[in-house]
Amino acid sequence: MILYVQTSDQPERQYSPLVLAQTARAMGVKPILYYLGMGLKILVPGAAEKIKLGNFPSVKEMIEKTQGMGIEVYVCEASKQMLGWEKVDFIPGVKIVGAATLNDLVLEADGVVYF
Repeated sequence: MILYVQTSDQPERQYSPLVLAQTARAMGVKPILYYLGMGLKILVPGAAEKIKLGNFPSVKEMIEKTQGMGIEVYVCEASKQMLGWEKVDFIPGVKIVGAATLNDLVLEADGVVYF
């Protein structure tokens, strides 16, 4: 399993974990995406649609393709609280998990990549 951790809301940093997760799945490797910190801002409805760089599809389309491939997308509950988001909607299909989940995933992973 490869764990891709997205910590940023910067547009130019959104594509790499999605492309790599999709590539890992195509290679027969289990990828998981974990969003924390400022990365959560991308998963609020309307945010990912606004990001489209170069010839790539929008980040929303990339996330939908990633989820359509059966790749799990996790959201850090502690980061949600850090941002002061008591009640917030995220895009469909993401799973809100605790900080211990990240530690567990890191310990289980064959590789961990942070963005």
